[in-house]
Amino acid sequence: MSNIFDVLKERGFIQQTTHEEEIRELFGKESVTFYIGFDPTADSLHVGHFLQVIAMAHLQRAGHKPIFLIGGGTAMVGDPSGKTDMRKMLTPEEIQHNGNCFLEQTKGFLDFSEGNAIMVNNADWLLGLQYVPFLREIGRHFSVNRMLTAECFKSRMEKGLSFLEFNYMIMQSYDFLELYRRHGCRVQLGGDDQWSNIIAGADLIRRVEGAAAYGMTFTLLTTSEGKKMGKTENGAIWLNPEKTSPFEFFQYWRNVDDKDVERCLSLLTFLPMDEVRRLSSLEGSEINKAKEILAFEVTKLVHGEDEANKAQEAAKSLFGKGPLAGSVPTTEITETELDGMDILGLLVKTELAPSRGEARRLVQQGGIAIDEVKVTDIGLAITVDSFIDRALMIKKGKKSFHQVKLV
Repeated sequence: MSNIFDVLKERGFIQQTTHEEEIRELFGKESVTFYIGFDPTADSLHVGHFLQVIAMAHLQRAGHKPIFLIGGGTAMVGDPSGKTDMRKMLTPEEIQHNGNCFLEQTKGFLDFSEGNAIMVNNADWLLGLQYVPFLREIGRHFSVNRMLTAECFKSRMEKGLSFLEFNYMIMQSYDFLELYRRHGCRVQLGGDDQWSNIIAGADLIRRVEGAAAYGMTFTLLTTSEGKKMGKTENGAIWLNPEKTSPFEFFQYWRNVDDKDVERCLSLLTFLPMDEVRRLSSLEGSEINKAKEILAFEVTKLVHGEDEANKAQEAAKSLFGKGPLAGSVPTTEITETELDGMDILGLLVKTELAPSRGEARRLVQQGGIAIDEVKVTDIGLAITVDSFIDRALMIKKGKKSFHQVKLV
């Protein structure tokens, strides 16, 4: 049986490790309890989180125990890693709601039945800490000089780093210590932007408990050019179907660059690597078959097989010019609402543009078509006669579609 460390390495997950040989040996000889923390700063996980959850699933399938940590306490401070400005402060109620959303989404990927995985919230131990005792017990183990050399802080020094955020590394390190004490957690995992925080936590356990603890980071989800994936002109690609529809989600992966197919298949699906390499080696128009499989597999994992099938059928209908079916984003509109509506108003109504000004720009730049006919008149009236069988299809750019139904 292969060592899961080797599996993750072959698939391209592993970026940095504190002790590569020791970690590999640990995963090969016993069931290891490990954790990843997720700060609930939004009400849905996004595809960057998804990569880490897939890694957790690989590890769980190999017999290891994941701890999914919701950062209900750390989210009240805000992680400066990878940020040029201080995060927006969230209320405790917003954090609680977002955390609940994370937990529900994660249950679809990990087995939380008795003894297989653990869900925790660091608010349970962070919010009750007493400041002076915490400084005496934990703060004394941290060198300010060393902390300031960490990349997560260095990148913020010019713009200004608040004392609030400066505490984040100590809080995350304390999480690792608490999980070691409560659950025997030996390994912390995370995105590569968390490297400084992870090694600080492993070092804290060694200093306080005299025990070995390890850290490992995963590659960030980027394109072959090094640009972060999971963003569109409309914003992040979310796992919540109400924020990013299954069709939009499917289309995002269907339209990745040819050079990114192998990376996405390796990191975001459970397809065997032999199959990943076979699909990635397809050339010319044949690579589109690999992209369709990528889109279907990722959508199936996130939204279920039924939604993946609907999205696939909708894509075939649109691009094959057949009858429309499936889960294309749809807005319903009444005849009363049509009274006095123009194309700019319709684009705002469907949220294809945030404002009439932006809608005007899209039309003037030739970025909007209705039922495959390019719109050139910013004053185009939308009436009942604009609809065929009480429906019309708006195309924004080359790949974004939105159906409008007259009800």
